[in-house]
Amino acid sequence: MFQSLADKLSEAFKIFRNKGKLTEADVKVGMREIKLALLEADVNFKVVKEFVNVVSKRAVGSEVLESLLPAQQIVKIVNEELCNIMGSTVAKLEISSKPPTVVMMCGLQGAGKTTHCGKIAALLKKQNKRPLLVACDVYRPAAIKQLEIVGEQTGVPVFSMGDKESPVKIAKAGVEHAIKHGHDIVFIDTAGRLQIDEVLMNELVEIKEATNPTEILLVVDSMTGQVAVDVADTFNKMLDITGVVLTKLDGDTRGGAALSVKYVTGKPIKYIGTGEKMDAIEPFYPDRMASRILGMGDVLTLIEKAEQAYDEKKAAELEKKVREQTFTLDDYLAQMEQIKGMGSMEQLLGMMPGVKPSALKDAKIDERALDRTAAIIKSMTLAERTKPAIINASRKRRIADGSGTSVEDVNKLLRQFEQTTKLMKQLTSSKFGKRKLGGMGGFPF
Repeated sequence: MFQSLADKLSEAFKIFRNKGKLTEADVKVGMREIKLALLEADVNFKVVKEFVNVVSKRAVGSEVLESLLPAQQIVKIVNEELCNIMGSTVAKLEISSKPPTVVMMCGLQGAGKTTHCGKIAALLKKQNKRPLLVACDVYRPAAIKQLEIVGEQTGVPVFSMGDKESPVKIAKAGVEHAIKHGHDIVFIDTAGRLQIDEVLMNELVEIKEATNPTEILLVVDSMTGQVAVDVADTFNKMLDITGVVLTKLDGDTRGGAALSVKYVTGKPIKYIGTGEKMDAIEPFYPDRMASRILGMGDVLTLIEKAEQAYDEKKAAELEKKVREQTFTLDDYLAQMEQIKGMGSMEQLLGMMPGVKPSALKDAKIDERALDRTAAIIKSMTLAERTKPAIINASRKRRIADGSGTSVEDVNKLLRQFEQTTKLMKQLTSSKFGKRKLGGMGGFPF
């Protein structure tokens, strides 16, 4: 996420770090590099101009020029101004005081509108909402079928009237269906086009008038850069959108859309799509995004992912097993699968402070390691999984053959298990360890 921009900003900050004390000339040179980095990231020119002016003005003030650590002060200022540009506060989805809350999803074809209807609905379902998806895209082949598949994957019902009725009529009927059947939030999946046209916009205006939506969310493909900003501006002028959903942030995006949309439209980014899976969506936090861009990590999101995967009952059982020394290879595998549920290792490492995106680019992160571990453990007998000490050379060869791995892989797993068990025993002997083990479901391991 924003790898290129993060690398270029890091290079620009080196200009400040190499100076014991900064002059106005030093600030000017450094800001020129920051300006180029932002422009190359496809950030809107007006946004870049405003950003550079504000940062430069603050950077030549006494808080920086007279500081003993001027480079850190400038990074702090850039961080704060990045937050301001993207919207300094978190913008949550507005919930109507009189159900149902109607959320109208719009955008160009291919931005991920249909998928993100389901993603946001699934997110709200976890918050005890009763969402309904309404299929109003009667033009794109298989669009209704796609929404039905999304509904099946997320367990959210879909209201459809086929592709013969008008989208306006379907949208209105969908809201009425929601009221009748007790759905408290409705997502209207509207049709997209390959480009903005008058027919599309007029139809969206009619749907808006017919359903009086609480939220009008524009789904934007962040990989399109400056084009995404222009699209957002046009939709906002026609529909007065209430927020933006940025998709495909896991791809090779330059960051221009995230840094420009809020400034250009005045409307907040509410959600970001971070992958293809249905749970790969997050509320948008400007401060956390600024930290990621500046290579400071995103510990809060990492903690939240851990809490979502955390099972209090399983954590208590784990602690008991460790204390009683009955922790088995089955338990070890269960812990690893719990961690995998938080996301890919590359994503998780990218949230760690000090881990640069560029450092992960060529790193050999083997996402299939857990699959191999699972295969090895499942090739063992119950006695072997319970008491690994009985696994001798002949057993190792049998396990390796059964799992399609090598004896070396089996040995490596057994060493890792032994080291983990020792560490867990040490942690449970301290008060700090008890809190950490019981409170994080085994995640430190």
